[in-house]
Amino acid sequence: MNFEDLRRPSLVRRLVILAAGWSLAVLLVSALVLSLLFQQAALRRFDQGLSELIDNLVAGATIGDKGQVLAPALTDLRALRAYSGKYWQIAEPSGGKLHILVRSRSLWDSDLRAPVGAVARLGANPGEPVSYDTRGPLEEPLRARVSQAKLPGRATPVIFMAAEDRTPVDNDIKSFIAATAVVFLLLGVGLMAAVVIQVRVGLNPLFALRREVAQIRRGQAERVVRDYPTELTPLADELNALMAHNQEVVERQRTHVGNLAHALKTPLSVMLTEAGQQPGPLSDVVTRQSEAMRLQVDHHLRRARAAARTQGSGERTGVAEVLDELSRTLERIFQDKGVVIDWDAADDLHFLGERQDFLELAGNAMENGCKWCRGKVRARAEQISPQRLRLTIEDDGPGLTPEGREAALLRGARLDESAPGSGLGLNIIDELARAYGGVLKLGESRLGGLLVDMELPRAET
Repeated sequence: MNFEDLRRPSLVRRLVILAAGWSLAVLLVSALVLSLLFQQAALRRFDQGLSELIDNLVAGATIGDKGQVLAPALTDLRALRAYSGKYWQIAEPSGGKLHILVRSRSLWDSDLRAPVGAVARLGANPGEPVSYDTRGPLEEPLRARVSQAKLPGRATPVIFMAAEDRTPVDNDIKSFIAATAVVFLLLGVGLMAAVVIQVRVGLNPLFALRREVAQIRRGQAERVVRDYPTELTPLADELNALMAHNQEVVERQRTHVGNLAHALKTPLSVMLTEAGQQPGPLSDVVTRQSEAMRLQVDHHLRRARAAARTQGSGERTGVAEVLDELSRTLERIFQDKGVVIDWDAADDLHFLGERQDFLELAGNAMENGCKWCRGKVRARAEQISPQRLRLTIEDDGPGLTPEGREAALLRGARLDESAPGSGLGLNIIDELARAYGGVLKLGESRLGGLLVDMELPRAET
C-alpha cells in the first residue's frame, strides 16, 4: 500500500477508526474514573482509621488536678516509637493558632502541622472533622485528620489531631493504576482486533461482490450469481441489469454492422462484376474505385465490430495457439521464399478479446513481416502486468526509417507501390489495438528489420 492508497477514502478505514476511537475513548474514561474511585475509597478507609484514633483520644482524655489534659494510654506501639509514621497530638486554640497540650512519643519534639484556617473552620463547625495532607517530622507524606471536642471540666475546647504515613496507601494506588492500565491496554488491543475482524467480516459480502465484478470484467463470468445480504441485493440486481443492457446494445450494434456490411458489399460486388464484363477505360476506373470502396468498407466495418466487442463481456483467447496456427499457415503461404517463423508464448497467456480480433492483430503484423523479411520472422508474447501483455513481431528485412514508420500508420499509405496490398495492414493493427485500449509502436528490430510492438489487454487467470 502506497501513500496515494492511504490518502484515498476507505470505508474499512473509516469504520475501524470510528469504532476504535469511540472504544478507546470509553476505555480511557473508564480507567480514569475507576482509578479515581479506588483512590477515594482507599483514602476513606485511611481516614476511618484516623477517626477511630481520634475517637479513642476523645473518649480516654481526662482533666488532671491542675486542669491539665491527660491523654489515655493507647495500645498502638507505633505511637510510642519515635518517628514511626503514626502520630497524634492534643492542642487548644490560642489567638488563631494551636497551643500543643500533649503529643505522642512518636512525634518526639515535633508538632503536627495544621492547615491554614483549620482553627476557624473547626470553631465554626464543632464536631465536624477535617482531613488534609501534610508532611511529617522526617518530611514523609502524611494523611492527617483533625477534630474539635469539649472535655468535661474544661471550658476551652480541645483540638485532637491524628496522622499516619500515607506511603503504603499511595503505593497501593499506584499499583492499582498500573494494573488497571495494563488490563485496559490489553482490553483496548482486544477491542481493536475485534473491531477490525467485525468490519472485515461485515464487509466481506461487499468484497465478494467486487471480486465477482472483476471476474466479469476479466471474462471469467457473465453475471453476478451469489446470494448477498438484503442491503447489497439491489446493487447486485442493478449490476446484472446494466450488464444485460450493455450486452443487448452490443448485440444490436453487431446486427447493424452485419446489415450494413451486407447492404454495401452486394452493390459493390455487382458493380465489379458488371465492370469486368465490359472492358474499357470506364470499366477500369469503376473496378479500381469499387475495390478501394470495398477495402474502405471492410476497414471501417472491422473497426466498428471491434469497438462493439470491447464493450461487451470479456472473452479469452489463447495467445500460444493463435501464434502457432498463424505460423503454420504463413510458412506454407511463403514457402517459396523459405520463411521461418520463430514464436514463443506461455500456454497460460490469454488475450482479453475475441479470437478473430487477435488473429487480425497478430496475423497482419506477421504477414507484413513475412512479406518484407529475407527469411526470418520472430514473434514473442509475454505478460507485463496482471492486466496487460506485450506482443512483438520482428523480421530481418530492410526495415523502415523513423519517417517511414510514422507514414506506415497512415490509412492507405503504401511505402512500396510495387508490393501487393491496400496499405491498410499496419493501420488496421493500430486502430484495432486502440479499440481494445492497447498501444502500437514501430521500431527497429534486433534482426535488422521492422519491430512491431503491441501492448494489449490480458485476461487474468
